[in-house]
Amino acid sequence: MEYVAALLPPVVMAIFFIGLVRVIVKTQGGAAKAKEDAAVDAALERAAGARGAAAPNADC
Repeated sequence: MEYVAALLPPVVMAIFFIGLVRVIVKTQGGAAKAKEDAAVDAALERAAGARGAAAPNADC
């Protein structure tokens, strides 16, 4: 009976992990995908702009 107690937590964690991965995969894309992609692109542009603005000052 000790082997059941030893295996139960990893099995439960594996089941929850599989469920989490399924939810993440299912929610990718869809109607909000274009909006999310635009937000990520805007954030990347801001980060690139901040890096470009900070680079000349770093050389001084």
